[in-house]
Order: sequence, then C-alpha cells, then structure tokens
Amino acid sequence: MRQSSVIARRVAVASVSLVVAAGAAACGPKDNDAKSSGGDSQPHKGGTLTVLNANAQQDFDPARLYTSGGGNVPSLVFRTLTTRNRENGAAGAQVVPDLATDTGRPSKNATVWTYTLKKGLKFEDGTPITSADIKYGIERSFAAELSGGAPYLRDWLIGGADYQGPYKDKKGLDSIETPDALTIVFHLNKPEGEFPYLATQTQFTPVPKAKDTGTKYEEHPVSSGPYKVVANENDGERLTLERNTYWSASTDAERKAYPDRIDVRSGLDSSVINQRLSSSQGADAAAVTTDTNLGPAELAKVTGDKALASRVGTGHFGYTNYLAFNPKVKPFDNPKVRQAISYAIDRTSVINAAGGSSLAEPATTYLPNQKSFGYTPYDLFPAGASGNAAKAKELLAQAGYKNGLSITLTHSNSKDFETSPEIATAVQDALKKAGITVKLQGLEENDYSDKIHGAKTEPGLFLAHWGADWPSGGPFLAPIFDGRQIVKDGANFNSGFLDDKSVNDEIDAINKLTDLGEAAERWGALDKKIGAQALTVPLFHPVYKRLYGKDVKNIVISDWTGVLDISQVAVK
Repeated sequence: MRQSSVIARRVAVASVSLVVAAGAAACGPKDNDAKSSGGDSQPHKGGTLTVLNANAQQDFDPARLYTSGGGNVPSLVFRTLTTRNRENGAAGAQVVPDLATDTGRPSKNATVWTYTLKKGLKFEDGTPITSADIKYGIERSFAAELSGGAPYLRDWLIGGADYQGPYKDKKGLDSIETPDALTIVFHLNKPEGEFPYLATQTQFTPVPKAKDTGTKYEEHPVSSGPYKVVANENDGERLTLERNTYWSASTDAERKAYPDRIDVRSGLDSSVINQRLSSSQGADAAAVTTDTNLGPAELAKVTGDKALASRVGTGHFGYTNYLAFNPKVKPFDNPKVRQAISYAIDRTSVINAAGGSSLAEPATTYLPNQKSFGYTPYDLFPAGASGNAAKAKELLAQAGYKNGLSITLTHSNSKDFETSPEIATAVQDALKKAGITVKLQGLEENDYSDKIHGAKTEPGLFLAHWGADWPSGGPFLAPIFDGRQIVKDGANFNSGFLDDKSVNDEIDAINKLTDLGEAAERWGALDKKIGAQALTVPLFHPVYKRLYGKDVKNIVISDWTGVLDISQVAVK
C-alpha cells in the first residue's frame, strides 16, 4: 500500500495519520462473550449504530475509495466480487466470495480470471446486478475525474495503462469480457495469482450505467449491500445509512446487518471521541469508532477501570515501521555501516516512544508477524532488547569509522507517532551509545513526504512505514524492493534502490502461484533474503486499541483490517 495520504484513506486515520495503534491474533472469541459485548450475548436486529470518527468518509464513490477487503463503512453499501472473511484474528485474513460464487477461476498461467455471479443479486431499486454493471464500475474508475482508488487495475489489465474511462472512451476495455449476465472474465498483462485479493477493492463494485452521475455519484451511490445512503452531508462528514430492502442475506454470507440505521459522524477530535465512548451516554452507548485509537495516557486510564477495559477491542493490521537507508548517500553505501545501525537499535526505547508495549510490538522482520503474509521469523542483526553497541562499534571500525561517525536522520514533525520526533529521539539516543552522532532533521508532513519519496531528494536515513493493501507479502515487498518499480521522476517507494535480478525474478515467480499458502512461504523466504542486505531496520508493528459503547455487541476484529468490523456489530 502506498504510504502517507493514500494509507490514510485506507483505514481512515488508522493506518498513517492515526496509526497510534495495528501482527497476530486480534480480538478472539473469548473476547466476544456477554461480558465484553454489553449484556445479552445474542445479537438482535434493530436499533441505530453510531460511528464516531475523526476523518470524514470523503469521496464516497467506489471508484475513488482506496479500500481493501471492502473497507468498513463502504462495505455496508458496496459489495465486490470477493471480500474479506468476517472472522476474528488470522481467520479474517482470508479472501472469500462476495458477489461471485467463488474466489475466481484462473487459467493455467494465472493471466485470465473468470468469475460467475450469484443468482438473485439486486441493487437498492430492485433491478438485477449483472456482470456488465461490474465491468462498467471498473471502467469508470479509470476516469481522471474519479481518481483516488487503488492503482493495480491500470497496471494489471491489458490496455489499462492507456484507458481513460467510459466518459472519453465509449468502447470500454476489451480485457474485461461479459459473455453473459452472470459471467465476467479478466485478461491480464502478466500472471497474478493474487487477483482474488484485488477483487476485494471497491473498484469491483457494480455501478448501473444509467444511474451514473459522474463526480456527483458519491452523493447517492446505488447500493449493492445491506444499507443504502439516505444522506451524505459535507462530503462524508455525516453519512446516514438505512436498510436496503432488496439486499438478501441468502446471497451474502459475510455481512450480518443487525442495526436498522447507521449514523456516521466525522470531523471529531480524537480525545472527544474516546471521552464519548468512555461515558457511553445516550446514543453514544451504541457507538463505535473505526479510526480513533486510545493513546498511552488514555489506555492507562482505561486499563485501571475493569468496566472500561472490557470494552476495548484489540486489533493488528499488516503494518511495519522502520528505518530506511539510501545506499546512494554516504556512508550508507557501506553495508557494514547499515549493519552497525541495525545492531545499535534499542527497540525497547523505540516502543516506549511509540506508546509502550500495548501499542507496539518489536519487529526484526520486514514482513508483519502474521501467517498470511508469509511471516518467517529471523533476526539477522540481533540487537537484543536494548541494542548491541559493542557489535555496532566493531562493524563501524571495519567500515573505517573506528572513532564513530555523524549522520542525519530525517523524520516528520507530525504527531503521527510512527515518524514522530519522539521515535527519532529514541533512535538518536540508541545510536549515540555506539559512537554514532545523529542530527535530527524534522520536516512538516508534506515536505517530509515529498523529500523521502523523491529519487533525487531522498535522504540517506529516514523513518518510514508501510501497510499492505491486502494480507499478503506481495503488496508489501514488491513496491519497496522490486527494481522495476523504481520511479526516477515521481513518487518512489523503493528507498533502497534495490534492482536485484534474482529478487525481481522471484517476485514474478511467486505472482504466478494461485496456491496462496505456497505463495506465502515464498514471500517469507524472500523477505529474509532481502533482509540480509540491511536496506531497512524494522522497528515495530503497531497495535490498535479502540473503545466501543456499552450497548455494542458481537465484536469482530480481523487481521485483515485490525479494526472493529461494523458489518458484524449489533446494538441493544
């Protein structure tokens, strides 16, 4: 997943601008009993669910949303060919059918994917959902005026790179075929065994051509899910959803749709959100948040209150915070210098700066510590809990810096804790013990983002982070380490400028695999191979801690998103 603003869209404030919280098992079945879900353990239909968020649900158009697995609020209105499995923890990191009867049928080389739609699917006005509606929904996502969604289709579909959308090109994409009303076939430029994951993106939402109003479609998108939009105020600042009477649970095994009404209120201060959820007065008793975490001070208060502590959902999302090296900048062109810094890192102090062990878990691998990513444990430069200054000094001497050296660490001045001054200071203090003097260069968020993503401006050492568009090693490793994705003029994410043929070839080989389990094992092995080059120093994986109201029940938090799944929630 792309960093900064794009990730911010992904899980609202959760992934980037709200990452004070995102690994392994989430809220397990034992956490979902009557005690933790507000009394009667049996969820019932009815009532109003309130969603209190910091970020507005802007651009509520399936073409413009950057969501994976259907997202949270969007998933209530927009169904896709496939979706995430709505279960707790690791089980929720699996892809399952949604509008389609299965997760897709690939050709032998995974360049052609065929889907069959379920029978009886309908839009909110009662008209049938057809394969042509899905094809049109995808095609309109290519229109410049509807940009903002995931970029994969432009890269993967034959002819996608040059297609400008149906408003300019009436012919449409030949690489998407609809031989009948229930069948849709995709022709790809190259093998992509993870196409079922991509088919969870909201660009695969059916859109009836006759109801398309272009940039105004977000005001009233036509629902294919259990809820329809009845009001969209101030570009998603307040979104009101009510039941779509033409949605049928018989065609949707994933969404429970318990509440009659969902009231999404955004633009709120995070402290206000947590206070309202803590108090649980009036409508707030049946409220949740999908983008606001508990900070260290708030978490300490909650932990000391048994009743409040029972209303905290814990989640993990595939996300890694790390130090990034630019080997084109001295002294980071010397592998021993990069290794020395890897040994010198004090992960305990870094985690404390990130809010403590409840909000961050130490990382020694680039891939998140979840099975679906292919997580393979390794620690190639063991620093222990507090750094190995002696080993770092030894390597520095071998690199020609027996008297130490001075370097600059670039970070953001934003309060997003993953790149914050606090994290930078913790790194600075750790390296000082190894004889490395670190000058901190703090930049405003926009300047920081521009600097670290420019091939010509990228600094030698900076704080970075990456989150996956879906729970697999592919969207985690390829954008950062595939040499063919180095961008010289534009946003570049391959910070180490790695262009290793063996790495590129292995990425291609794994992409051909349609056995996702086998692919995961290969991604894990590749992660370890790349890790040996010390192009990054993994620091920690964030953890999400979020309150919910006292009348909220049926809490489900999967490893796909790491946040409470509102499609499963019931209220008193």
